[in-house]
Amino acid sequence: MSSLQILIADDHEAIREGARAIIERETDWKICGTASTGREALDLARDLQPDILVLDLTLPELNGLDVLRRIKRVLPQTEVVIFTAHADEQSIHEAFAAGARSFVSKPEPLSSLTDAIRSAAEHKPFFTKTVSDILFSRFNDGNPHEPSLLGQSLSTREREILQVLADGKSNKEVASALEISVRTVEAHRASLFRKLGIDSIAELVRYAIRNHLIDP
Repeated sequence: MSSLQILIADDHEAIREGARAIIERETDWKICGTASTGREALDLARDLQPDILVLDLTLPELNGLDVLRRIKRVLPQTEVVIFTAHADEQSIHEAFAAGARSFVSKPEPLSSLTDAIRSAAEHKPFFTKTVSDILFSRFNDGNPHEPSLLGQSLSTREREILQVLADGKSNKEVASALEISVRTVEAHRASLFRKLGIDSIAELVRYAIRNHLIDP
């Protein structure tokens, strides 16, 4: 039987190496690659076609949710385990809606990560106690309705541009990074400001931090 091929995507080297150490304790599990940005994760996944992608939500260049959505379109057979510090109800719902198989919060025991990977390898969902408590808290509160998805009116391209702008890049730098024209960036920027009801980059940065698109 061939080994389980696992790709890790996290922008912190210590997290990548810690996850690698835990994962490689398992017989027949192999780290086929590591990525520190969203774009690198997407490129490596396309090249390596891993069985499992361990994915952080807050990544530079392309956020984890957009990486997840693209991976599931081009590599539906790759299972995705979210491994992130941002275990809030909104992030959990969006991740599962986008096709994640499991969701693990970084503060939880690292054994939860191996349990999540094992379940994903069998194409089964995995919920830690923390995630389960968050997901079902609204039922205990008597409000079982689905939360509204933050930023759901934004297109994938708008979220990409939002993230790069929030990182402090100029329109020209955004255009170069995304390989589009400056005029296209300007049009999307205007659309972002209109949809989000903001009129400054400072407000855009606050929105990006609040929605875990960039680190504070």
